[in-house]
Amino acid sequence: MRYKLLAVIASAAIVVLTLPSAAQATHSWNGYHWARTSNPFTIKLGDNVNSTWDPYLQTASADWSQSSVLDTMVVPGQSNRNCKMTTGRVEVCNAAYGNNGWLGLATIQVTGGVHITKGSTKLNDTYFNQAQYNTPAWHRLVMCQEVGHTFGLDHQDTNFNNPNLGTCMDYTSNPSGPPSNEHPNQHDYDELVIIYTHLDSFTTVGQAVNGSQAAIGDTPASWGRMVSGSAAHGGHATYVRDLGHGEMIITFVIWA
Repeated sequence: MRYKLLAVIASAAIVVLTLPSAAQATHSWNGYHWARTSNPFTIKLGDNVNSTWDPYLQTASADWSQSSVLDTMVVPGQSNRNCKMTTGRVEVCNAAYGNNGWLGLATIQVTGGVHITKGSTKLNDTYFNQAQYNTPAWHRLVMCQEVGHTFGLDHQDTNFNNPNLGTCMDYTSNPSGPPSNEHPNQHDYDELVIIYTHLDSFTTVGQAVNGSQAAIGDTPASWGRMVSGSAAHGGHATYVRDLGHGEMIITFVIWA
């Protein structure tokens, strides 16, 4: 992204009062959601990150757990740098994935067209080791946004150059603001309530013993077909890999 990247969030109450009207539009990601039979439910975030990223994962977990409909729990990871997705949870990984153009990836696998069955977040240290992105604000923004996508949230805004909305689901070239785009805001929590108001008759949350895993590669060739955005520097894109029988792998890409 030229965002060069991503977004993270912010402080709720005051920010909500000052958001422009455009930010009030829904930002559900195509209706994707975890199936569950009751609220609140808990999504496990598998910790496959190193000590540099651990505090940012803990912050993102605490931030998103302020939602009234879902909680998150950081648990030991079950993957490595390839960040294979594990059924019923989200794996979070970092590595020097190379000069391949992206800062962060959020990937979900869905069944029945809308129900999330597994997810992953990848953070590319090839870029985070560079001075431009090697700041706490960039780390918090990208971690927060990519994890937020795995719950079924889209962006509130994708313009990198307009004023910050005070949420990590807003693209920006200046994550520290003001206002800060390093955390979720009230509109994100409100959208999660909308997404998860209904209950399902089954659940995709929680890992089965020896749950199946799926890997997503580090280049567009493994992500499938681009369905939105562009592959341009400083932008974002969404790719879909159709597995058939209502199964898909969807990847959000933030270009560096």
